[in-house]
Amino acid sequence: MADDPILQISNLSKAFGPVQALRGVSFELRRGEIHAIAGENGAGKSTLMNVVDGILRPDSGEIRFDGAPVDIVSPAMAQRLGIGFVHQEIALCPDVTVAENIFMATTNTNPHLLMNYRDLEQRATAVLGQLGDIDPTSLARDLSISQQQLVEIAKALTLDCRVLILDEPTAALTEKEAQVLFGIMRRLAAQGISIIYISHRMVEIFDNCDRVTVFRDGQYITTRNVAETTPREIVNAMVGRVIENLYPEKQSAAERSDEVILAVENLCERRRFSNITFDVRKGEILGFAGLIGAGRSEIAKGICALEGDVTGEVRLKGRRLARRNYKDSIAEGIVYLSEDRKGDGLFLEMSIAANVSALALRQVATRLGIIDDRREGDQAIRLGERLNLKCGHIGQPASALSGGNQQKVAIAKMLSVKPQVIFLDEPTRGVDVGAKAEIHRILRELARSGVGIVVISSELPELIGVCDRVLVVREGQISGEVSGDAMTEENIMHLASVLEKQRLAV
Repeated sequence: MADDPILQISNLSKAFGPVQALRGVSFELRRGEIHAIAGENGAGKSTLMNVVDGILRPDSGEIRFDGAPVDIVSPAMAQRLGIGFVHQEIALCPDVTVAENIFMATTNTNPHLLMNYRDLEQRATAVLGQLGDIDPTSLARDLSISQQQLVEIAKALTLDCRVLILDEPTAALTEKEAQVLFGIMRRLAAQGISIIYISHRMVEIFDNCDRVTVFRDGQYITTRNVAETTPREIVNAMVGRVIENLYPEKQSAAERSDEVILAVENLCERRRFSNITFDVRKGEILGFAGLIGAGRSEIAKGICALEGDVTGEVRLKGRRLARRNYKDSIAEGIVYLSEDRKGDGLFLEMSIAANVSALALRQVATRLGIIDDRREGDQAIRLGERLNLKCGHIGQPASALSGGNQQKVAIAKMLSVKPQVIFLDEPTRGVDVGAKAEIHRILRELARSGVGIVVISSELPELIGVCDRVLVVREGQISGEVSGDAMTEENIMHLASVLEKQRLAV
């Protein structure tokens, strides 16, 4: 890492109407360094990067690139300078192939020539080979969320970047995929490419970055050498207060119960999973771990009758259920919170109140089937207070909220139907550390209140920190279970990558 800077930002400000998103921010990126930017949702991280990428224009301040002042007026200009940006929000064209998405910026450089699709697919295969097994001829819409994120990263790797911005790139990736990405980052840095790495995950910052800059409320707070600070110091700088416990206390020995809330036996779906048998006990949080494509989400969706031709038995508190569709599942009290919060979890342009009531409109409707605004509002306020939802008013669109508060609205929607079991798929993806701690507390309170909680997560520290037991899924089957002192990243990854079924419990 050289000491001379490639990118310098001085006294930069940006407002959206009365909201001051950036307040006189300064930042410096050195050549060949991996520089983390940390901060809660709304701290200004993505706004600053959107300015650097030419998506937004600053109100004031200066940007210098390679020592010279620049006015970056568009993403195309940023790309010409050598700035590549992998956004947190996936923005692929769903109806074209993976290969076409990767080379979108260069596929029509000569409109008089026909497209050489074979060459395009071969080039895409070469770059995808660094990241995972993805068919370049697949349509983007047919990929999982994590596969789509890998394609976004592949797009950036094809650019001749001098500065690469990665905004929460591992949010949709498994641990194994994330480690591959970190290896690529280190190789790029060794070649002199500078990387800005935005993440809420302290372990990633401290394992892979050289320096870390903290923003809070649109202002620059501090820059530290990673080797000379601690995760606790960075978290405290992010939130402006001391957070003692990121995870709530687990079940004590006295709290453990043999009472089974949900029992699943020999669940099968011909193409996705087979012989799935497990139970969820009163008061516990059960975790699902596994690599991409292992079948974790598919199992949850199968139990909730969301997709697939599923056979096997599902019992709720001893009673066998017949679920023809998700509506039946909701009526029985079993609900699923999607990993794709913006795509499937919320109606972003609808109000908070409308989102909360969406699963059971009858609860807030008159006898004539007309929505009672007061009843709908009272429900949203009550559940919002329970979840410590921060918003201006319940008539706000969900899109106006931070990631953490959007997730709370999605959880409130689940709670509106008084569920007995909730499957939460990547419940803290794209959520800052303060909101993450709150969501973990909410899940533990729900479990202690008698709701069955199943957490699906690609973030192993989260599974270990919040769950009482973890089931590991491999190739559509449960390969093992970990609990107690045996609940370690090493044991989980071992079970995720071996065939034999094992139980590692204390």
